[in-house]
Amino acid sequence: MTVNMEKPYVVGMDIGGTNTVFGVVDSRGNVLASDSIKTQDYETIDEYVDAVCKKLIPLLQQFGGAEKFKGVGVGAPNGNYYKGTIEFAPNLPWKGVIPLAAMFEDKLGIPTALTNDANAAAIGEMTYGAARGLRDFIMITLGTGVGSGIVVNGQLVYGHDGFAGELGHVIAERDGRICGCGRKGCLETYCSATGVARTAREFLVARSEPSLLREIPAEEIVSKDVYDAAIKGDKLAQDIFEYTGNILGRALADFIAFSSPEAIILFGGLAKSGDLIMKPIQKAMDENVLKIYAGKTKLLLSQLKDADAAVLGASALGWEVKED
Repeated sequence: MTVNMEKPYVVGMDIGGTNTVFGVVDSRGNVLASDSIKTQDYETIDEYVDAVCKKLIPLLQQFGGAEKFKGVGVGAPNGNYYKGTIEFAPNLPWKGVIPLAAMFEDKLGIPTALTNDANAAAIGEMTYGAARGLRDFIMITLGTGVGSGIVVNGQLVYGHDGFAGELGHVIAERDGRICGCGRKGCLETYCSATGVARTAREFLVARSEPSLLREIPAEEIVSKDVYDAAIKGDKLAQDIFEYTGNILGRALADFIAFSSPEAIILFGGLAKSGDLIMKPIQKAMDENVLKIYAGKTKLLLSQLKDADAAVLGASALGWEVKED
């Protein structure tokens, strides 16, 4: 990380399916100021970029304006690091290929780099969190979707086209649930926050026992409701976590066979469900992992505060931006 004392700050921005969070970060990884907007509120990408800049420019001015900033780093679903584009992101309101890095660069006058949101989280974890000192690990983000950042030999795996590391779209169940990407049975249809809510609706129909979840209209159930019910001892809700953790643990056993990571780090709201989800994940992982890998890969929780982690990860890109 190269720090230019004349440009002591970077911007980190995380574009999620629900919220977009952005902040000013210094070289020590302190988020000095931040703000957010609702991603889904803007039908066109131009309206969205305007809305972000309307809130971001005043933050830049608090710290001396654009000339004090080395770069802007953006983490986004389906973000292509090589091209600075978001391409065909199923969980975002704008379709097709969007030259987002160039759009922000034009508006802000600061060099901008963009990567996949899970890659940004992996960079944040490596720079400031649970992956400090690790050279081989996999970051799994459990949010609106399931994302992954794969680090091999200290470097993020981007592949030849900039899109490597879509483990959320590995098929977990053949001919399973329809995914936003158009295929069937992707891991994210089961193990994202949205997937947990889908499982809840299926379980409520398939089973007849009483459950706190029956008090909520089925279409309104979110993963937090399932967690709240499970903590109160609701058997059906606990079984939803068991089912989800089992699918994820089996998938992680497969991922270990691919890159033999020292650790798999889980990040995002769902990972905060503690033993409810971690125990079934660990159990399924241990039961399904190839013998030569048994007991070698640690399952860790992210050490970064949720809001900060993605912003910090994205900001790490900001230090490395090539100035034109």
